[in-house]
Amino acid sequence: MGNQWGFRLHLIFISIFLCATTYTCLGFNNTSVICPEQERFALLKFKESVQDDFGMLSSWVGNDCCRWGRIQCDPVTGHVERLHLRGDWDDEFLPQTLYLVGNEVSSSLASLSHLKYLDMSWNDFQGSKIPEFIGSLKQLTYLNLSNAGLQDDMAWTFGLSSLKHLDLSFVGLYRAKNVNMVFYMIPSLEELNLHECELYFSDLGHSHNSSKIPPKIKHLDLGWSNFNGPLPRLLQNMTSLEFLDFSYFDLSLSWSFADLLNMIPSLSELHLTNCGLQNTHLSSPRLNYTTLSNIQHLDLTNNLIEGKFPSILTNMSSLSVLDLWGNMLNSSVPIMPNLIELDLSQNMFKQIEHVGIWRQCQLKKLSVSLNPFGLETIESLKNASECSRYSLERLKLGSSLYDIILESLGRLANLRELDLSFCGLTGPITESITGLRFLEVLDLSYNQLTGTIPESLGGLANLRELHLHNCRLIGPIPESVTRLRFLQVLDLSHNQLTGPIPESLGRLVSLQSISLTSNRLNGTIPVSISQLPKLHSVDISNNFLEGVVSEAHFANLSMLKHLDTSSNTGLTFNVSHGWIPPFQLVSFSYCKIGSEFPQWLQSQKTLIKLTLSNATISGSLPTWLGKMHIKFLDLSQNKLIGPLTNLPNGGKIHVSRYPFYAGLFLQDNLFNGSIPRSLCRRIDLIILDLSKNRLTGKIPKCLKNLQNLEGIRLSSNKLYGDIPRSITLFSSSLLGLKLNDNKFSGKLPRELGDLQGLTILDLGDNEFFGNIPEWIGDKLQDLMVLRLRGNNFMGRIPRSMCNISELQILDVAYNNLTGTIPRCLGRLHAMVSDTGGKSGGSDDLEEEYVNQVLKGVDRVYTTSWKIVFNMDLSSNQLVGGIPVELTALSMLMGLNLSNNHLTGFIPDSIGNMTSLESLDFSKNELTGICWRNHN
Repeated sequence: MGNQWGFRLHLIFISIFLCATTYTCLGFNNTSVICPEQERFALLKFKESVQDDFGMLSSWVGNDCCRWGRIQCDPVTGHVERLHLRGDWDDEFLPQTLYLVGNEVSSSLASLSHLKYLDMSWNDFQGSKIPEFIGSLKQLTYLNLSNAGLQDDMAWTFGLSSLKHLDLSFVGLYRAKNVNMVFYMIPSLEELNLHECELYFSDLGHSHNSSKIPPKIKHLDLGWSNFNGPLPRLLQNMTSLEFLDFSYFDLSLSWSFADLLNMIPSLSELHLTNCGLQNTHLSSPRLNYTTLSNIQHLDLTNNLIEGKFPSILTNMSSLSVLDLWGNMLNSSVPIMPNLIELDLSQNMFKQIEHVGIWRQCQLKKLSVSLNPFGLETIESLKNASECSRYSLERLKLGSSLYDIILESLGRLANLRELDLSFCGLTGPITESITGLRFLEVLDLSYNQLTGTIPESLGGLANLRELHLHNCRLIGPIPESVTRLRFLQVLDLSHNQLTGPIPESLGRLVSLQSISLTSNRLNGTIPVSISQLPKLHSVDISNNFLEGVVSEAHFANLSMLKHLDTSSNTGLTFNVSHGWIPPFQLVSFSYCKIGSEFPQWLQSQKTLIKLTLSNATISGSLPTWLGKMHIKFLDLSQNKLIGPLTNLPNGGKIHVSRYPFYAGLFLQDNLFNGSIPRSLCRRIDLIILDLSKNRLTGKIPKCLKNLQNLEGIRLSSNKLYGDIPRSITLFSSSLLGLKLNDNKFSGKLPRELGDLQGLTILDLGDNEFFGNIPEWIGDKLQDLMVLRLRGNNFMGRIPRSMCNISELQILDVAYNNLTGTIPRCLGRLHAMVSDTGGKSGGSDDLEEEYVNQVLKGVDRVYTTSWKIVFNMDLSSNQLVGGIPVELTALSMLMGLNLSNNHLTGFIPDSIGNMTSLESLDFSKNELTGICWRNHN
């Protein structure tokens, strides 16, 4: 018996030895197998062809490319088989900022003839074509070129006979003539993604014989294209198709839901977002109920389904995921026993019990945000209960329930995610929330809560995300919050929190993002923040923090991408001159950085956004700044001097992948010299602000190249000359043009009228002359602000100004205008009623500011200019009476007609202008009281 046991042990040992030997011989971890020299050179040539600011290819050094990151080789031959070059852009909470930028995909990769897997998605190849050599990679089974800034004609697809997975989502295929051939020429294809590829119906080759289409395709995504008409015939032979995305196909007039399901009975997942579907499309006597039972996932988002819940959906016995977001349903949802996920957001449900929150006992995820649930449903929330146990794990009620009784949710004991944002909640955070012990995500943001953050929140041991921003909370940050060891996201911003940041912050070892901006926190930044190695984003701006930020605060923060400590006047930054940080920032905002530019910034190769406004910096711009790829630069309100040289070149990185735009803010400095022609190469710029400097010379004609500009501000300099006629070549996206307080002269060029998107036009305090042209009112009808004061304009106020219905600030004071005040000015719609047009302002104008004289004081209005309504015609040579029609401008806060030659009586109806804060009729020849009122 003992010998048998020993013999078995001996066999086991031999087997283990043989397996280990085989494993080594096959090349796994075998250092003797290296990649061929030709393939190594090919990879290095590709590396040289791209801009790698984020270090994706930093490991590509040495003689053996099989040891490089993102590469897998055959363990026996050493040939490169898999190339993982997928990029990733920065997400609000995830610490990823990785992608390559290139003018094209280098043809050197054609040497990788043994390649089976190639993923180059989420990079930026600048709109170049997919190279034809891709078609020569005969062994490819997986190819992903989605979201890579590519376009193509699909000519390379012939010959990829082994390809099973092809993803070209977001590749511009509008020029392709062979899209339909993909279905015929790649017989092994199982998954095809052509999502948002700008395809048309004709691209699918519906006239071809569909019997030639291989039946192997299981996954087909044709969503977000330009299709309409009957169902494509190519679907008829796809007998293995399980997944289909037809989103944004306008097929509502030519097919029915039944036709689609009957054509493809194998479907288990179907996406029909924004297809114009109505209730009639979901009802047909031709429906095969056997087919219905196969559907497990159905997406009918953003269609026109209204009223009663469609009965067809209840007959889908296998349905586990149903998305009806953005329809108009309002009746009770029946119990669907196998349903796991249900999204009814943005419908017309008025009673929460209609969505089945207390009846769908098996549901794990329910989203009912943006429904007009009435207050009368609150009591039913509290009392109704039809399940002995609830499975619900994810519940989103954002912007639906108002003043909901939170205790009613306490019975949902399995909740992992709870979203009650924008719900009008009042009162304190109650124990019914803190008692949900499995909670991982809690969002109570944008409510009107009272009191402090309860200590009991620290008992939610599984919490990963805590969103309490814009909640009106007061008091300190409780120490108990720092016991949440799984917490990844902490957002307590825009409250009224006081006291210091807890010293125990370093215990949150999983923390990736923290936002404490816009509170009343004081004290110093705890050095324990350096103990958070996963920290990706820190925003503690706009508080009362003080003390010194040193190298010790950043010792272990190698993952840090975003740092904002601005608007803390007592906070200073003190690091050694030669300090090299452990991180690579994407955005950095700070104040009181010192008297000169921080030298360590030149080590930040991934820096795209830099804000050093009011940072006490002086001197000239450093040479190394001109070599940076910064897209958004704010150096305003410093004491910088010298010419505008060494400005960042902006690089090739697309800021559309980030929550900010390309902008250059250099206002309120001491820069001199002319506007450099090098600025004309920054074609990515959205905002250019050079105001309040000492710049001289003329506007360079080459600024016409900046076709993406929405705002240009050159005010308060010493610029001169005419407005260049080439200014008309600015994009129609230009919203704001501010040239005020300079020495510009001449007549206004007619080409200025071609900028028909202008909302703010400020040419005040210059030396322009001639008549105010009629085309201003005829062409610039989107103007909200027109400021021409302090020039040498003459002639009459053009009647065409009465056509500018959005105008809320009209300032033509201090000119030589003659004639009478046009009566039709009393019909300026935005000044008459706040129900018109854009009087509330536009998000696109968020950064704009306007100079205006009100109550006798010259003020600068920043974001508040959107609620300023003013008319200033003073200090001209106007004659005649005050038109009674002006008294209809009930929105006006200021009306100044002083220092003219007006005669007659002041209209009795002047008292109807109830919004007036400043009224000045002085220095005229009016009969009655001399009106001058600056309350």
